This record gives sequence, structure tokens and C-alpha cells, in this order.
Amino acid sequence: MLTPEITRILLIVGLAVTGYLMLRAWNDDSEARKDATTYNEAPLVRNGVAPAQGVALDTADADIPLELGVGGRESRTQSGDIPDASLLVEENVPVVAANSASKNPGTNAAQLVTVTTPRIKMWIDLLGGDVVRVELPQYPVALDTPDRHYVLLDTSATRTYVAQSGLIGEHGPDAIGERPFYSTSASSYYVGPDEEETVVLRTEVDGAQIEKHFVFRGDDNLVDVKYVVNNRRDNVFRAGMFAQLKRDGLPPANDETAGLGMQPYVGGAMTTPEESYLKVEFEDLDERPMEPLLMDGGWVAMLQHYFLSAWVAPLDQPIRYSARRNGDGHYIFGFTGPLREVQPGSSGTWEAQFYAGPKDQKRLEEISPNLNLTVDYGFLWWLAVPLFYMLDWLYDFSGNWGAAIILLTIAVKAVLYPLSAAGYKSMANMRRVAPQMKKLQERFANDREKLSREMMALYKKEGANPLGGCLPMLLPMPIFIALYWVLFESVELRQAPFMFWIEDLAVKDPFFVLPLLMGASTYLMQSMSPQVGDPMQVKMMKMMPIMFTVLFLFFPAGLVLYWLVSNLLSMTQQWYVIKKTEKAQAAK
Repeated sequence: MLTPEITRILLIVGLAVTGYLMLRAWNDDSEARKDATTYNEAPLVRNGVAPAQGVALDTADADIPLELGVGGRESRTQSGDIPDASLLVEENVPVVAANSASKNPGTNAAQLVTVTTPRIKMWIDLLGGDVVRVELPQYPVALDTPDRHYVLLDTSATRTYVAQSGLIGEHGPDAIGERPFYSTSASSYYVGPDEEETVVLRTEVDGAQIEKHFVFRGDDNLVDVKYVVNNRRDNVFRAGMFAQLKRDGLPPANDETAGLGMQPYVGGAMTTPEESYLKVEFEDLDERPMEPLLMDGGWVAMLQHYFLSAWVAPLDQPIRYSARRNGDGHYIFGFTGPLREVQPGSSGTWEAQFYAGPKDQKRLEEISPNLNLTVDYGFLWWLAVPLFYMLDWLYDFSGNWGAAIILLTIAVKAVLYPLSAAGYKSMANMRRVAPQMKKLQERFANDREKLSREMMALYKKEGANPLGGCLPMLLPMPIFIALYWVLFESVELRQAPFMFWIEDLAVKDPFFVLPLLMGASTYLMQSMSPQVGDPMQVKMMKMMPIMFTVLFLFFPAGLVLYWLVSNLLSMTQQWYVIKKTEKAQAAK
């Protein structure tokens, strides 16, 4: 016959095992219910047949109401994609001369041009020359499907996320409801490592030969976009360039975020003279468009977890930025450049840069000022940035992100040791006075005021501080939150393996082993601390390991690894300092 104590222990163990198995079954079921993201072989585009030169594929609706545009002029309500010409910066600066346009080799039958590099695969629609799809070959959707590349931009029956650009104004071929149809010499291109290739799209409008150049580099996600106009007209060609990102308001197709914890930002962003990093949320544009903003250079971006797309303007030009929601419910973030002139018989250029890829803060910092701030580490960015660079250096040293996290934890605990030691010393003193505290609580159980005075006198006499033991717990919290964002936002840790069953440090432990170990270590560390204070508070403190375990079940494995190692190191430090303090007291 088993004793009641043994029976109780067996029941607790049985309930724990049953709870774990139920949690695993729930996790497996939720993973199985996730619909596998599928893509078409090519993006869906409007059926485009090359129209006669200068003829629009469709026209703007004549019933669209008029509203007051920039500068007080009337302009049509922008229910379509193309920005109104009134947004151009009226500068009338002659453009820099360029090489003469080459002869048109003829129109391809295909409407899409595909460009493949080691870093990016891009589909360009000949109707308007827009980027309608971008795949990232270096970033698979999942570890078990390495051949399925992450799709950042796409146009499908359910998704709209494209990068548009064109020339608008008095003679620009792009207008509301009207886009030029380009031709090109090939329907597909390949750019190898360390190579550079220029894809040229050509059209002619009212005697002006227009070329749209996409300059690809095999080792970069940044693409130069350039317009070259050869003006064969008898009069001046006037136009300005626009560049914009159009996206629906749906979550990313490959949403890798967990259901609990802080969520990554999905929306628009730009830099301004007042704010280096300004978020413009989709909800802000549902009520009214953003007021146009004029500045020199800058960039506008569309952000999501780990990845972004961005248009970067020339630094030496006045640029007007805007953001709005169009009549189709799509959100458009973009800019318009200065209105410029090309004299008859001359050539000129307009240019910008387009980036589509990972939030690689080192590369983004090189591309444009403040673009690296799109790696959003939250309000503790000033702590997260050095943590990332230290973690990155430790990865270069160890070759494993999990090992780098462990080394970072050791370094953090070493730096904080003097402050932690003071807290543990106070904790040791509290353990020493715990028996006397208990006697006081029994003696003055019915006189709370007298009990408070006697306790303060005892603390003063014995040199104990009841708040000192909280210091070791509070010190790591800012680092913990900052590291959370580092692990959550840094694309370098996406799908980064550690060892054994941990194949991705940026997502939860699939078997929940690390959270359970972390909960056990929290319980052991708590048992080493003095159990003083109100009995109800003591019971609440005993619940903390359980609450922490439940909370950490869905946190990134890398973060749980950091907290587990931190607990183990804290227990070691706590044991050492307490023993040393007790030995010193015994010697007295």
C-alpha cells in the first residue's frame, strides 16, 4: 500500500506528463492546420497586348470627382495607382545628358520579363514596367522545403504587392488609367555572381523614345532604375519620375510570427528631417491620406517581419513623399521627383533605386541614411543594437548562433556580477534573519503597525535589505526585452539552427524542452531564496515558475535558451555569494 505522500507525488507526475502530451498534441494539430502557402508559376497581370504607340489601354473614369490638388490646382481624386502630376516638384531643371537610345529590336510576345540572380528573382510587367513579383532564393519559406523560395512581392488572385515607377507630367507616358507598353530584347535574363546586367525596356510616345533601365548586380538586392528619354520631338519634353509601393492590407503570406508576445510591424515607413524613422500605419490612411512631405533625398519602404521593399531617391534632388489608400483598398507609399525638361534633339535621365530583400542592417545603412532603422528594435534600440553587434561578433567566433547566445549570456552575467553579488549578499542576510522574522510575525500577528516597526528595526540591526534580493531579478529584464527584439527582428537568426532538435532559434521549441527546463531552473533558484513576507505573497511567488513556463512556451527558442543559461549562471553565483557571506558571518 502506497503512502499518501507517494500517491500525491505520482498523481502530480501523472498530471504533468498528461499535460505535456496534450500540449504536444495541440501543437502538432495547430501546425498541421496551417495552410501551405502555394504560388503560381508566374504573377497574375493584366492581359496586355502592345497598343498602338501613344494609345492608352484604358482611360480614366470621366465621372471621377475633382478635388483641389497640390498648389491649389484641380486634380482628379486619386482612386487609381498613378499619382497626380500635381505632386511633382516644379523645378524645371534640365536633366543630365545621356547616351543616345539604341534601336528598338521589336516587341516580345510575352508580357513578363524574368531576371534571376543569386540573391533575387524578379518579374517585370511590360505594361508600365512595374515589378510584380520578387522571390528571394537565399531564404526558403521553411527548412523542410528549401526549394520553395520566400516570395516578398507578388500579384495573384488574393495578393497585391508591387513596386511601380514611371514618368508623369505634361509629356510623361504614365497617367491615371494609362500605362505605356514596353518591348525588350529577351524575356529572361540571368546575372551570375560578381556580374552586372542592364535590362532595357523600350517604348515610343509622341516622337520621344523612352527607355527604362533596370541595373542588376549578382551579389546585391539593390536594383538601379533609370529612365532615359531621347527627345526627337520639335518641342520640349516635360516630365517627372514617380516611384511607389502598392500593397493590400493583409498579413504577409508567409507569416512566421507566434500568437503570443510582441508582434512585428507591417506597414509603411519613411525618413523625414524631423524623424529619422517615421512609421505610417495602414489604419492611419483609412481615414485620410498623409500630407505630402517635401525634402531632399530620402526613402520610402514597406515593412514586414524580416524583410522589406524600399524606393530610394537621389540625395541631391527635392522629393515629395506621399501615402494614401486608393479606391481599390490598396495602400500606396511613394514619392515624386522634380518636373524636368529635355530639349529637342537631346537626351536626359531620371533615376532611383529599388531594394527588395532582408532587413540586413549593415547593407541598409550603406544604401541610404537611416534605412537601417527599419530593423525596428523598439524603445530599447539603444541597448539592442550593441547586443546585436556583439552577438554577431560572437557568431563569427563560434560559428553557431546558439553558442553565440550562450557566450553573450556569460558576458552579460560577468558584467552585471558586482551588482548581482550585492543583491545575493542581501538575500543571504535575509535568510539569516528569517527565523527571527517568523517569531516577530507570530508575536505581533494582530498588530500590523507594531510588526512593521519591529521588522524595520531588525533589518537595520542585522544589515538586511528586503528589496536587495529583487535586484538580481530586475537587472536582466531590460537586456531580456532588448534581446527579444534582436532575436525577433534580426533576419540573420531566421532559421538559424542550434543543436539536436532546435533547428530554428527564432521560433518556439517544437518539443517545449527548453521552456520546461527554464521553469524548473526558476523553481530551483526560487527555492534558494528566503521565503519571507506575507504568506499570501509567498504563495504568489511560488506560482511564478509555472506562469513563466506557460509564458515561455511560445517564445523564440533562442530567447528561452538565453533565460535558461542566465538562470543556471545566477544559481551558481547565488550559491557562491550566499556561502561566502554565511562563512563571513560565522567567522564574526
